[in-house]
Amino acid sequence: MAGKQGERTRRRLSTGERREQLLSVGARLFSESPYDEVWIEQVAEIAGVSRGLLYHYFPTKRDFFAAVVERESGRMLAMTAAVPGIPVREQLAAGLDTYLEYVSAHAHGYRAFHRADAAGDQSVRKVYQRALAAQERQILAALAADPEFGAQAEGRPDLQLAVRGWLAFITAVCLEWLRGSDLSREQVRDLCARALLGVLRP
Repeated sequence: MAGKQGERTRRRLSTGERREQLLSVGARLFSESPYDEVWIEQVAEIAGVSRGLLYHYFPTKRDFFAAVVERESGRMLAMTAAVPGIPVREQLAAGLDTYLEYVSAHAHGYRAFHRADAAGDQSVRKVYQRALAAQERQILAALAADPEFGAQAEGRPDLQLAVRGWLAFITAVCLEWLRGSDLSREQVRDLCARALLGVLRP
């Protein structure tokens, strides 16, 4: 009887909801353990599904981890998108507040996303590197369109590398913050904002 009830519960989830559930479980496991120490059987057991059903959604463990990374990448890109017409300097504090709120609320996914660079699988690392490149392009495009920083951007061949370095900086800061830093969200936000503005100074 209990088994039949479990089956009915599983059927209540749509395809999209089931996929999201599996990715959420994966984000937690991959954030807590290295790639090689996470087993598909663990994911299936925690999600309450068969291993066969999980493989129906994700044919291999590599595909599953790549999907976790891509989901977090899409969330971060949407969250950090610049608002056209509003100066970068004005958007910076609000954008970082939103970013840090996401980091705090989705700590497992954030950690899992940044574990991808250490994964031994080259295809998974490429997913991660594409995601960071998209973030980098998004920031550079916002700077180029900004009245204050646009002119500087044109004459700064080092700006792309500087933005890449800033992304690495805020990643390191956020991961340390999640480990239990004494800094408040506002202090972390101000630290990250000062770092970017420092990079942008000619």
